[in-house]
Amino acid sequence: MTTKNMEQAFIGECIAHIKYIAFARQAEIENKPNIARLFRAISFAEQVHALNHLKTLEEIGTTEENVQNAIDGENFEVEEMYPGYDAVAKLQNEKDAVRSIHFAIESERIHSAMYIKAKHSLREGEDLNLGKIYICTTCGYTAESASPEYCPVCGLRGKEFAVF
Repeated sequence: MTTKNMEQAFIGECIAHIKYIAFARQAEIENKPNIARLFRAISFAEQVHALNHLKTLEEIGTTEENVQNAIDGENFEVEEMYPGYDAVAKLQNEKDAVRSIHFAIESERIHSAMYIKAKHSLREGEDLNLGKIYICTTCGYTAESASPEYCPVCGLRGKEFAVF
């Protein structure tokens, strides 16, 4: 029962973390910088809680195990989860959901491929040779080494991508 509770607590903390980031962005749009800062600070605390729960659940393995876990998760989303969600959203004519799901599927495919490259590097006893990573701030499209002029998924200008 404790394990199930910790799993639910982890999920709840993750949701709160992301929601508070979104709330902070909205507060910034409304020119409320201190409320935005409050949301960001507490979002960080929720992240700390989530990480503590994940450690308690012993869900963090070796880097190679973690990469495989990430590959499995990305592939599940692309092959099973999102196609089912997409079918329902289309059936119900939920255009915003269809758009959001499309964005996610296109990005998750790339993420899986990137993790597979990381896995091959690990098997060679190496770290991944990786340049800058560019993420579209609208749809999550991910590019290595350089951003495209325009996002091929949503059309956002490449200069607006986040860089990691």
